[in-house]
Amino acid sequence: MKIKAVIFDMDGIILDTETLLEKYWRRAAKEFGFDMSREQALELRSLAGEYASPLLKKYFGEGFDYTAVRNRRKKLMEEDIAQNGLKKKKGAEEALEYIKKLGLKRALATATDIERAENYLKKIGLFDKFDCICCGPMVKHGKPSPDIYLLAAERLGLAPEECAAVEDSPNGITSAYRAGMKPIMVPDLSEPDEELKKLLYKKCDSLTELPAVIDELVTDE
Repeated sequence: MKIKAVIFDMDGIILDTETLLEKYWRRAAKEFGFDMSREQALELRSLAGEYASPLLKKYFGEGFDYTAVRNRRKKLMEEDIAQNGLKKKKGAEEALEYIKKLGLKRALATATDIERAENYLKKIGLFDKFDCICCGPMVKHGKPSPDIYLLAAERLGLAPEECAAVEDSPNGITSAYRAGMKPIMVPDLSEPDEELKKLLYKKCDSLTELPAVIDELVTDE
Protein backbone atom coordinates (compact mmCIF):
# COMPACT_ATOMS: atom_id res chain seq x y z
CA MET A 1 0.00 0.00 0.00
CA LYS A 2 1.29 3.44 -0.90
CA ILE A 3 1.82 5.75 2.04
CA LYS A 4 -0.09 9.01 2.36
CA ALA A 5 1.68 10.52 5.36
CA VAL A 6 4.98 10.64 7.20
CA ILE A 7 4.94 11.01 10.99
CA PHE A 8 8.04 12.26 12.78
CA ASP A 9 9.35 11.95 16.30
CA MET A 10 10.78 15.24 17.55
CA ASP A 11 13.79 14.81 19.87
CA GLY A 12 16.66 13.23 17.98
CA ILE A 13 14.84 13.45 14.63
CA ILE A 14 13.70 17.05 14.13
CA LEU A 15 15.65 18.52 17.04
CA ASP A 16 19.26 17.81 17.96
CA THR A 17 18.34 17.42 21.63
CA GLU A 18 19.02 13.79 22.56
CA THR A 19 22.51 14.63 23.81
CA LEU A 20 20.94 17.20 26.13
CA LEU A 21 18.37 14.73 27.38
CA GLU A 22 21.05 12.16 28.16
CA LYS A 23 23.33 14.74 29.80
CA TYR A 24 20.68 16.24 32.03
CA TRP A 25 18.94 13.01 33.02
CA ARG A 26 22.31 11.92 34.38
CA ARG A 27 23.06 15.25 36.04
CA ALA A 28 19.62 15.51 37.63
CA ALA A 29 19.85 11.94 38.92
CA LYS A 30 23.29 12.68 40.38
CA GLU A 31 21.92 15.73 42.21
CA PHE A 32 19.45 13.38 43.89
CA GLY A 33 22.21 10.92 44.78
CA PHE A 34 21.83 8.39 41.97
CA ASP A 35 24.63 7.39 39.59
CA MET A 36 22.83 6.94 36.27
CA SER A 37 24.89 5.44 33.47
CA ARG A 38 24.78 6.60 29.87
CA GLU A 39 23.10 3.34 28.89
CA GLN A 40 20.39 3.82 31.50
CA ALA A 41 19.78 7.38 30.33
CA LEU A 42 19.48 6.20 26.72
CA GLU A 43 16.78 3.74 27.74
CA LEU A 44 14.62 6.74 28.66
CA ARG A 45 14.46 8.09 25.10
CA SER A 46 10.77 8.50 24.17
CA LEU A 47 9.84 6.31 27.15
CA ALA A 48 6.59 7.37 28.82
CA GLY A 49 6.63 8.07 32.54
CA GLU A 50 4.38 5.11 33.30
CA TYR A 51 7.18 2.85 32.05
CA ALA A 52 10.19 4.99 32.97
CA SER A 53 9.31 5.32 36.65
CA PRO A 54 9.20 1.57 37.44
CA LEU A 55 12.29 1.00 35.29
CA LEU A 56 14.28 3.54 37.27
CA LYS A 57 12.99 2.19 40.57
CA LYS A 58 14.23 -1.22 39.44
CA TYR A 59 17.67 0.25 38.84
CA PHE A 60 17.90 2.57 41.85
CA GLY A 61 15.30 1.40 44.36
CA GLU A 62 11.95 2.70 45.56
CA GLY A 63 13.60 5.92 46.76
CA PHE A 64 13.99 7.15 43.19
CA ASP A 65 11.51 10.01 42.81
CA TYR A 66 10.88 9.97 39.05
CA THR A 67 8.76 13.12 38.99
CA ALA A 68 11.23 15.18 41.00
CA VAL A 69 14.25 14.04 38.99
CA ARG A 70 12.40 14.54 35.69
CA ASN A 71 11.33 18.05 36.69
CA ARG A 72 14.93 18.89 37.57
CA ARG A 73 16.12 17.44 34.25
CA LYS A 74 13.59 19.60 32.40
CA LYS A 75 14.76 22.74 34.25
CA LEU A 76 18.42 22.04 33.51
CA MET A 77 17.63 21.42 29.87
CA GLU A 78 15.54 24.58 29.54
CA GLU A 79 18.37 26.61 31.03
CA ASP A 80 20.78 25.15 28.48
CA ILE A 81 18.41 25.86 25.58
CA ALA A 82 17.80 29.42 26.81
CA GLN A 83 21.55 30.03 26.85
CA ASN A 84 22.65 28.09 23.77
CA GLY A 85 19.55 27.80 21.60
CA LEU A 86 18.19 24.82 19.69
CA LYS A 87 19.57 23.09 16.63
CA LYS A 88 17.49 21.25 14.05
CA LYS A 89 18.79 18.00 12.67
CA LYS A 90 20.58 18.04 9.35
CA GLY A 91 18.13 17.50 6.51
CA ALA A 92 14.99 17.97 8.61
CA GLU A 93 13.60 21.00 6.81
CA GLU A 94 14.51 19.65 3.39
CA ALA A 95 12.83 16.31 4.12
CA LEU A 96 9.65 18.03 5.32
CA GLU A 97 9.54 20.18 2.20
CA TYR A 98 10.10 17.17 -0.03
CA ILE A 99 7.25 15.27 1.61
CA LYS A 100 4.95 18.25 1.07
CA LYS A 101 6.03 18.43 -2.57
CA LEU A 102 4.91 14.81 -2.99
CA GLY A 103 1.47 15.72 -1.67
CA LEU A 104 1.84 13.68 1.52
CA LYS A 105 0.67 14.75 4.96
CA ARG A 106 3.14 15.47 7.74
CA ALA A 107 2.63 14.95 11.46
CA LEU A 108 4.59 15.01 14.69
CA ALA A 109 4.33 12.35 17.41
CA THR A 110 6.38 13.32 20.45
CA ALA A 111 6.48 12.45 24.13
CA THR A 112 6.97 16.17 24.82
CA ASP A 113 4.00 18.24 26.01
CA ILE A 114 2.24 20.50 23.51
CA GLU A 115 3.49 23.79 24.98
CA ARG A 116 7.16 22.84 24.75
CA ALA A 117 6.75 21.09 21.39
CA GLU A 118 5.15 24.17 19.83
CA ASN A 119 7.73 26.47 21.45
CA TYR A 120 10.66 24.38 20.20
CA LEU A 121 9.28 24.10 16.67
CA LYS A 122 8.67 27.84 16.50
CA LYS A 123 12.23 28.50 17.66
CA ILE A 124 13.65 26.54 14.73
CA GLY A 125 11.07 27.73 12.20
CA LEU A 126 9.34 24.41 11.59
CA PHE A 127 6.06 24.86 13.46
CA ASP A 128 4.04 25.39 10.28
CA LYS A 129 5.48 22.32 8.57
CA PHE A 130 3.10 19.84 10.23
CA ASP A 131 -0.56 19.06 9.55
CA CYS A 132 -0.98 17.96 13.16
CA ILE A 133 1.07 17.68 16.33
CA CYS A 134 0.40 14.82 18.75
CA CYS A 135 1.98 14.83 22.21
CA GLY A 136 2.40 12.24 24.94
CA PRO A 137 -0.10 13.76 27.40
CA MET A 138 -2.83 13.46 24.73
CA VAL A 139 -2.92 9.65 24.96
CA LYS A 140 -3.50 7.12 27.73
CA HIS A 141 -0.28 5.21 27.15
CA GLY A 142 2.92 6.73 25.80
CA LYS A 143 5.70 5.14 23.76
CA PRO A 144 6.51 2.26 23.35
CA SER A 145 2.73 1.68 23.31
CA PRO A 146 1.18 2.50 19.91
CA ASP A 147 -1.36 5.08 21.16
CA ILE A 148 0.34 8.25 19.96
CA TYR A 149 0.85 6.93 16.44
CA LEU A 150 -2.72 5.70 16.28
CA LEU A 151 -3.88 9.15 17.35
CA ALA A 152 -1.76 10.80 14.66
CA ALA A 153 -3.21 8.54 11.97
CA GLU A 154 -6.73 9.23 13.22
CA ARG A 155 -6.18 13.00 13.15
CA LEU A 156 -4.80 12.75 9.63
CA GLY A 157 -7.83 10.73 8.57
CA LEU A 158 -5.68 7.78 7.52
CA ALA A 159 -5.21 4.12 8.36
CA PRO A 160 -1.96 3.38 10.24
CA GLU A 161 -0.68 1.26 7.36
CA GLU A 162 -0.89 4.35 5.13
CA CYS A 163 1.74 6.07 7.27
CA ALA A 164 5.51 5.90 7.65
CA ALA A 165 7.06 6.81 10.99
CA VAL A 166 10.52 8.33 11.42
CA GLU A 167 12.20 7.58 14.75
CA ASP A 168 15.64 7.46 16.34
CA SER A 169 15.01 5.38 19.48
CA PRO A 170 14.01 1.78 20.19
CA ASN A 171 10.94 2.90 22.16
CA GLY A 172 9.76 5.06 19.28
CA ILE A 173 10.33 2.37 16.66
CA THR A 174 8.43 -0.14 18.81
CA SER A 175 5.53 2.29 19.18
CA ALA A 176 5.28 2.86 15.42
CA TYR A 177 5.62 -0.83 14.63
CA ARG A 178 2.88 -1.78 17.10
CA ALA A 179 0.63 0.83 15.50
CA GLY A 180 1.01 -0.92 12.16
CA MET A 181 3.08 1.76 10.45
CA LYS A 182 6.27 1.50 8.42
CA PRO A 183 9.09 2.40 10.84
CA ILE A 184 12.11 4.21 9.43
CA MET A 185 14.99 4.57 11.85
CA VAL A 186 17.46 7.43 11.71
CA PRO A 187 19.81 6.54 14.57
CA ASP A 188 21.07 9.37 16.74
CA LEU A 189 22.90 8.17 19.86
CA SER A 190 22.75 4.42 19.24
CA GLU A 191 22.40 1.93 16.41
CA PRO A 192 19.61 -0.68 16.30
CA ASP A 193 20.38 -4.14 17.64
CA GLU A 194 19.43 -7.28 15.73
CA GLU A 195 15.99 -7.53 17.34
CA LEU A 196 15.12 -3.93 16.56
CA LYS A 197 16.28 -4.30 12.96
CA LYS A 198 13.48 -6.85 12.46
CA LEU A 199 10.91 -4.09 13.10
CA LEU A 200 12.34 -1.63 10.60
CA TYR A 201 11.17 -0.88 7.09
CA LYS A 202 14.46 0.93 6.51
CA LYS A 203 17.38 2.54 8.31
CA CYS A 204 18.86 5.87 7.19
CA ASP A 205 22.17 7.27 8.36
CA SER A 206 20.66 10.77 8.31
CA LEU A 207 17.52 12.60 7.23
CA THR A 208 19.24 13.49 3.97
CA GLU A 209 18.56 9.87 2.93
CA LEU A 210 14.88 10.01 3.83
CA PRO A 211 13.51 11.42 0.53
CA ALA A 212 14.77 8.35 -1.36
CA VAL A 213 13.06 6.04 1.12
CA ILE A 214 9.81 8.01 0.87
CA ASP A 215 10.02 7.70 -2.92
CA GLU A 216 10.08 3.91 -2.50
CA LEU A 217 7.02 4.00 -0.26
CA VAL A 218 5.07 6.30 -2.57
CA THR A 219 5.65 4.04 -5.58
CA ASP A 220 5.13 0.80 -3.64
CA GLU A 221 1.99 -0.99 -4.75
